[in-house]
Amino acid sequence: MPQNPAEGKKVRDLKEAMLWGPAGGKKVRCKLCNHRCLIPDGGRGFCLVRENKGGKLYSLVYGKAVSWEVDPIEKKPFYHWFPGTQAFSFATVGCNFRCEGCQNWSISQTKEITGHDMPPEEIIRLAKQFNARGIAYTYTEPTIFFEYAYDTAALGRKNHLYSVFVTNGYMTPETIKEMKNIDASRIDLKFMDEKLYRAYCKAEGYEHVLESIKLLHKKGHIEVINLVIPTLNDNDDAYRATAKFVAGLGKDIPLHFIAFYPANRATGIPPTHVQSLERAREIGMEEGLNYAYIGNIPGHPGENTYCPKCKGLVIERYGFMITKYAVTKDHKCPKCGGKILIWDETNYNL
Repeated sequence: MPQNPAEGKKVRDLKEAMLWGPAGGKKVRCKLCNHRCLIPDGGRGFCLVRENKGGKLYSLVYGKAVSWEVDPIEKKPFYHWFPGTQAFSFATVGCNFRCEGCQNWSISQTKEITGHDMPPEEIIRLAKQFNARGIAYTYTEPTIFFEYAYDTAALGRKNHLYSVFVTNGYMTPETIKEMKNIDASRIDLKFMDEKLYRAYCKAEGYEHVLESIKLLHKKGHIEVINLVIPTLNDNDDAYRATAKFVAGLGKDIPLHFIAFYPANRATGIPPTHVQSLERAREIGMEEGLNYAYIGNIPGHPGENTYCPKCKGLVIERYGFMITKYAVTKDHKCPKCGGKILIWDETNYNL
């Protein structure tokens, strides 16, 4: 579990926010995510971590890490981005969703601004100290601590560390344009249904998430996850709509169907049946995806990577560990020579 230090310490001067504009009087319009909050003087946005002070918008969480850990990149999950490496992972409090079943609700949905003094320079120092290959902005929604992520990623680039966003995809196109030093993104595509986004996430306009996925795909490597939640999206129509959308963007985009476990306000929903995940993966393959996965079921064959050409096993996993890696140095299947999607030091310049 990520560390969660003692709460309450005021650590840094406030950082003026990026991506906002005046909106008349002393009101401001935040342009960071698709809530596009209109915030009065003294008010905060939906995320609860951006505040209007005298007609200027400030981040309340810059340099205030509430949780951090060194994680396998497979935990995010990224299966095709620098496999087998470690990522220094961190978060602040706050989120722009209110997901009913959020696993990290105690830090994502809190109203209190807490954290430990950890400026970008300290993030980079710790990443290097623990031999991490990169930085992951994760645990809560990284869009809401964008200024912190922006400066950390720029410094990470200078130190030859990758930066990856683990995101719900609700950021604006303006924000994506500023993600110059974010190398890859893992995006939640929770539902292909507006009503479910409203009810479960308390967010409107799921087409914004679809647009973000398209823009982030044009920008660089992406992987998509779909949390399969019993009674909500555990049916063939939902699996097929999700897989069809992802395959329509690119058949090499990895799609992870992952198991739900009860948490937060969704404790009345049972865990996902493995048969549901197997059916989702089957439909993903039917829709032409080269890499469809099952997640949160350690040891299941659906965690593994298979050659799209000959179907041979090329990467075997158990949970977040790689137990067999047979991809050649030039990213091919050793059996048939088929191309395997892998990004690492040999084809990505950090």
